[in-house]
Amino acid sequence: MKIPVQYVSDINGNPQAVQLPLSEWNKVLNKLKKYEQALKLRSDLQEAHDQVAAMRKTKARKQDLNEFLNEL
Repeated sequence: MKIPVQYVSDINGNPQAVQLPLSEWNKVLNKLKKYEQALKLRSDLQEAHDQVAAMRKTKARKQDLNEFLNEL
């Protein structure tokens, strides 16, 4: 994706900021939101996997799906 950007520099020519069209900024924000959602899902799945692995190692009573849903 080629985004038309403009650089804002200080009086010494050092870059200080970047400007881009609002439509492009909204696209960037939407992609970021999707990446954050995917990362959260991956983290949640990893946590669930770890919990299942830990439960398999113990002899403690396991909760069935109905019990789990009733707690919500």
